[in-house]
Amino acid sequence: MLKLFSKNFWNVTARLILRNKIGILIVIIGATFFFSQQWDKMRMSYTEANLLPDDHEVNITYNQFLEIFGEEGNIIVLGVKDSSLYSVDKLNAWNRLSDAFKKDPEVEAVIALKDLQKLEKDTKDEKFVLKPFIRDSLTSKAQIDKLEDELFNKYPFYDNFLFNKETKTLRSIIYLKKDIINTEARKEFVLNKLIPKVEAFNNANNLEVRVSGMPYIRTLNSKSIVDEISFFVAAAMLVTSFIFFFFFRSVRATLISLVVVCIGVMWTLGIIGLLNYEITVLTALIPPLIIVIGIPNCIFLINKYQHEVKKHGNKVKSLQRVIIKIGNATLMTNVTTASGFATFIITESKLLKEFGLVASLSILSIFILCILVIPIIYAFSPLPKDRHLEHLNKRWIGGFVNWMERMVRHKRITIYSISVLLMIVSIIGIYQIKVSGSMIEDMPKNAQFFKDIRFFENEFNGIMPLEIMVDTKRKKGVMKLATLKRMDELEELIIETPELSKPISVVSLVKYSKQAYYNGNPKYYQLPTSYENSFILSYARNSASDVNLLKNFVDSTGQYARITTFMKDIGTDKMERIEENLEQKIKKLFPENRYNVIMTGKALVFQKGTKYLIKNLVLSLSLAVFLIALFMAYMFRSFRMIVISLIPNLLPLLVTAGLMGYLGVPIKPSTILVFSIAFGISVDDTIHFLAKYRQELLQNHWKIKTSVYGALRETGVSMFYTSIVLFFGFSVFTISSFGGTVALGALVSATLLFAMLSNLLLLPSLLLSLERCIANKEVLREPTINIIPSEDDEDDEDDENS
Repeated sequence: MLKLFSKNFWNVTARLILRNKIGILIVIIGATFFFSQQWDKMRMSYTEANLLPDDHEVNITYNQFLEIFGEEGNIIVLGVKDSSLYSVDKLNAWNRLSDAFKKDPEVEAVIALKDLQKLEKDTKDEKFVLKPFIRDSLTSKAQIDKLEDELFNKYPFYDNFLFNKETKTLRSIIYLKKDIINTEARKEFVLNKLIPKVEAFNNANNLEVRVSGMPYIRTLNSKSIVDEISFFVAAAMLVTSFIFFFFFRSVRATLISLVVVCIGVMWTLGIIGLLNYEITVLTALIPPLIIVIGIPNCIFLINKYQHEVKKHGNKVKSLQRVIIKIGNATLMTNVTTASGFATFIITESKLLKEFGLVASLSILSIFILCILVIPIIYAFSPLPKDRHLEHLNKRWIGGFVNWMERMVRHKRITIYSISVLLMIVSIIGIYQIKVSGSMIEDMPKNAQFFKDIRFFENEFNGIMPLEIMVDTKRKKGVMKLATLKRMDELEELIIETPELSKPISVVSLVKYSKQAYYNGNPKYYQLPTSYENSFILSYARNSASDVNLLKNFVDSTGQYARITTFMKDIGTDKMERIEENLEQKIKKLFPENRYNVIMTGKALVFQKGTKYLIKNLVLSLSLAVFLIALFMAYMFRSFRMIVISLIPNLLPLLVTAGLMGYLGVPIKPSTILVFSIAFGISVDDTIHFLAKYRQELLQNHWKIKTSVYGALRETGVSMFYTSIVLFFGFSVFTISSFGGTVALGALVSATLLFAMLSNLLLLPSLLLSLERCIANKEVLREPTINIIPSEDDEDDEDDENS
């Protein structure tokens, strides 16, 4: 096993590739056709990203709530804040708009101004009856004034539900059928029915209708993700190919690289379809990632090919040496990069597992394509012309390499001082990092649906549902006056919390019933006394079934009740404080032997998921570091070399984390991915440098100084090229409309730039400073992996092959 990727293995591989060119191309074309057939199986995700495993306590609690009360995120709200709305024509048009949605098969119910009804007492039959505020259409301004007075001043039950009496903002609520919420039917309704009707209303009445609600937000957010996939793929190709051409000044080399990464993207999409995975905000990033990661492979292979052609002009020998000399190093760098992504598989989060698996398989696929396609295409192509090799003699590149060598030779104290200073400053910054559990923070800030979210937050205190479910542990226990009083006291705390909206529950209905019993007098909008409770409930029992307003707030057995409130988009710290306050109140009000009260809802599940993710991704990063350390041990069999190789790659992660603290970038699902991804990619430079360093040691009879400078001159150019491509490639993500994608692109770019400088300056400095400690032939006496054969070995192989 230790000899699997030895010199002889790559000799055989080179012969197989160059002697079976046509057959290999046919296999690649066939595989590409197969993967293209899997694209039809790709589908958009119609549910929120659940960062928790299915068997997590928070998920179990949430699913219990769904089993009793059904899907909670099935509401779409329409709102208008405009004084001109309160005119006869426009208010009638608003009611007609709401009525129009009742005819759609996807809609379960619509509650609008026209649907509001007064609960009145029928003394003759001793029951409650419902009477509409608006019987048909409004015909005069006097009717509107009377309606405003009744709603805003006499019926507190509806306050903050359909209107804000202070700002006179009006809204309608559309309840979608719960069985379509997580299906494509929801998308079709929003895009093809809801939005066109709203736009037509806006144009006809010169009003601006705001739209929000989880089904609407999820649909438009998913659409934005899909729209950005093709944009990012095109942008990544444009940027990386431009930089590639700038370095190589060869149209042929640029086109060959584009062909390879295009096939890689096709395979990636095929892998997603083959595994029946959904396209999420994370898997949507993989195609452009493959382009960004694949181009450096092409740079190393093509750069080596052109070096060899310039040296001796023999095409076959050049291609052999590309595969033999670069093949293993490129394999190992791709394996380490794939390992960085693969560590997400252990997080137990379905979202991250899928991302990690697809990304790691795609990275290994792009390596296979590079090592096969590039030598084969060049085998059929004429030798590069002299102008295509001119980049190898560029003075500015030579000047950059000379600067690095001078720094390492004469300024090592300066390098160490700056490194230590960066480490201290970064550690201080790390302590300033905050955690964000916001569901909407990463959404496109300039999108209209995001602005509408902020609108409803200001007018109605949020749209992120927070549910409290009260289990009375006995049938019909909810309607006991003692239970209602406990719920009412809990609701008072919710009302006092500025980040939460006015709660809706059975308590409000019972208060409304008492008000109706006292002929609609608003001062009686309160819970009945024990004396009043019996005859008010008798009125409720005698009422017709269409007056039963309890079904959305109490289950059919009367054992479970729900209190629904909506939360503003607040940070994790505030959310935890609110949760803690509510839990303390719940423990005080509801004895555990008589009640079981749980808090749940999408906002809470997401916040818990973020915290869970942080713990698990610390583990995944630790695993990535451990895997790289194992590989270094496999290469060098020296603990000192493991430490030396890890320091230049961990320092950039510290610097990036420190920057996050100073710049106020919070830890969230999108930004925490940065560390494992960046570490897996940045360690590639370390492998290339140390691989060349080992070769130089063997050639120079263990002379470390000579070997370090030789490795720096040989690998410095390629490391610079690839780092620049990666930097600008990941920078493409900063033009995204999604905040998380922007942060991911900017932070990975910054980390890789620091990693390049660290590997080109700090790593060789450490090797030279610790010369006596590591100058031990035993470390390299029997190398386990011949990453890069010596030139003498290559000449022997060429003679043997010829």
